[in-house]
Amino acid sequence: MDARAITPAWTPLTLAQQRRANPTGCWVPPGPAGLVLFLLAFFLSLFIATPALAQIETASAATIEVPAARLLTGHLSPQLRDPTAWTKSDHDLLTIAQPVADSLAIEPAEAIEKHSALIWKHGHIGSSSLSIQWLESPRAQVPPSVMTAAEVTLLVVLFMIIVYTLRHLFFTLNRLFGEQRHPYLDIDTAQWPSVTVLIPAHNEEGVIAHSIKALLEVDYPRTRLTIMPVNDRSTDGTRAVIDDLALTAPDVIAPFHRVDGKPGKAAALKDASARVDTDIIIVFDADYLPGRGLLKQLVAPFFDPQTGAVMGRVIPVNTGRNLLTRLLDMERSGGYQVDQQARMNMNLVPQYGGTVGGVRRLALDDVGGWDEEMLAEDTDLTYRLLLRGWKTVYQNRSECYEEVPESWPVRVRQIMRWAKGHNQVACRYVLPLLGSSTVSWFERIDGMLLLGVYLMAPLLLLGWLMTVFLFYFSNAQWLAGALALIALMSYAAVGNFAAFFEMAAAAYLDGSNKRMRLLPLNFFGFLVSVLSVSKATINQIIFDGVCGRSLVWDKTDRYRKPVMAGAPAHPFAGERVVK
Repeated sequence: MDARAITPAWTPLTLAQQRRANPTGCWVPPGPAGLVLFLLAFFLSLFIATPALAQIETASAATIEVPAARLLTGHLSPQLRDPTAWTKSDHDLLTIAQPVADSLAIEPAEAIEKHSALIWKHGHIGSSSLSIQWLESPRAQVPPSVMTAAEVTLLVVLFMIIVYTLRHLFFTLNRLFGEQRHPYLDIDTAQWPSVTVLIPAHNEEGVIAHSIKALLEVDYPRTRLTIMPVNDRSTDGTRAVIDDLALTAPDVIAPFHRVDGKPGKAAALKDASARVDTDIIIVFDADYLPGRGLLKQLVAPFFDPQTGAVMGRVIPVNTGRNLLTRLLDMERSGGYQVDQQARMNMNLVPQYGGTVGGVRRLALDDVGGWDEEMLAEDTDLTYRLLLRGWKTVYQNRSECYEEVPESWPVRVRQIMRWAKGHNQVACRYVLPLLGSSTVSWFERIDGMLLLGVYLMAPLLLLGWLMTVFLFYFSNAQWLAGALALIALMSYAAVGNFAAFFEMAAAAYLDGSNKRMRLLPLNFFGFLVSVLSVSKATINQIIFDGVCGRSLVWDKTDRYRKPVMAGAPAHPFAGERVVK
């Protein structure tokens, strides 16, 4: 492919332009969304039905025969109003109605008139009478050890929900009202160090040209810049695109074609880093579009000798495609604009995200380089740097543009890969982090909570199951509050990038008021995330852990096509933008 046939790198939309995209008018696609709708209807019906059922108290076992017409008509005979005229059948009827009357704080006669359905719910209709069997407490039919285990499990889940909800709330309040730390923002003129930009690419012919051409336009000393596209065993036209572009700037572009070795991004970065001799390594995924001043912003924190890694902010470039991309835009905003910046403000543990960031070569060598066995090489590097005393810096104003999934199946595969990789890191570093003497207690607590974000999804599912189980098999009065707590707080507790508080605050900070209307719809994305992460975790425990199956890197689909001469320079040209 002739590099001259490729149009010049297009100028990415500004953040303000991105936020003006129409946030409504997209239909929810089938597939996972249909399952989400089903589960949503199920839980709503459960929440509606359970308060009514909770009003019925069980009594000792007894079978009482009463006239069926009394209950089926839903009203009392006149003589029932006069206690002196009660027959034995009337006494029996009022005895059955007493538990319902007590729970509703009304008279038994009124209970029979207005709530007959609740009274005869547990019975069956015979030929001429209603036989009502009041069972003993269901709790007596379940072993006490099982009930205790279920109650303890639910209490643990509730505790974790409260902890993560408070975590998101503290981050949000800090971002809105706390002191904001941007210590390296004003560095513009300096003796800039040598930098190598790595662009790992596996079958990225549709997007990598944009990334390379954008990097050729950055405002960084050309004599100190090396762009190394890492062609990782591609089977499409990625190699041809890279080689053609390398001919146009041989002094800057140094391609590395990897034809064998272990698959995965970490393995590709490991082999490429062995060929790097510069002080700083910056990494961009192949679909990312850096602006002119981004490299200097990412390199500036490395003037601090304690800085081991730097992370910038990720902004979706295809926000206006459909409802999913708009929801993911809000999710990204909450994660970076609020979550990452708050941890930076509070001197906690900002996370290196594997792209739009960089690492000091000395720090990388100090922790042993990239670990090709790790699926989430970015999170793995974050914790190895933390344990070795290096700090990770987050630059909220160092913005770069990416593609986000445009279909639910792609999104599900992406989040399942993230969950497996993150859980893998959690298993490896939870004990070293707790036992570290070089990490402060605040960093340890934040680091532990960060490691556990993807474990909250299966915990929430377990909590829902335990709540339903205990509701039907326990007489504990605190269960009603537990059910309400799970329903109200679980949305704001799951995941690291899906917190309602943080997304709302990010929309406010970005000045994008129209996006506020999409906040309720994120419940669908929440349910998809819970199910996907839970499935990934269970598969990881059963198949990867017990059966010894190795983790496999699942590449995210791209939506851009190779841009040839005569085509629109903007890869998403033609999208409707509402101003």
